[in-house]
Amino acid sequence: MPLHSITRAATLCLVVLANAATATELVYLPVNPSFGGYPANGPGLLASATATTKHKEDKGLGGSSFFDQSPLAQFNQTLERTVLSQLASAATSKLQGPDGKLVPGTFSTANFTITVADLGGGMLRITTTDRSTGTTTTFEVAQ
Repeated sequence: MPLHSITRAATLCLVVLANAATATELVYLPVNPSFGGYPANGPGLLASATATTKHKEDKGLGGSSFFDQSPLAQFNQTLERTVLSQLASAATSKLQGPDGKLVPGTFSTANFTITVADLGGGMLRITTTDRSTGTTTTFEVAQ
């Protein structure tokens, strides 16, 4: 091997080792001010997020939120929910024993059938069936 090849190889090794010697550890600098970043980044990040969002505000079931409705419509909606709550309370009171625990059995209304089944081990399965469509909803609870 000629001498200039050895010199070149040694020089190349020194250059590579010199670069490795100047390397430092990586340091994380947060950008978001919520996580310790520079506070002036906040408005820019918010503007970027607002410009790229595809989320549309959901106006609820009636096409408008509760507070966008007239006071009369709000009152009617509240009244309807109160009546439905009282009906649900009446239905569950027939499913409860004197100790307040649910009693296995079936309760039927004009629109729904509610079945409470004892699964053992203190677990109950409650199945609600919509009588007009046949759709069922089932969940399990501890007694």
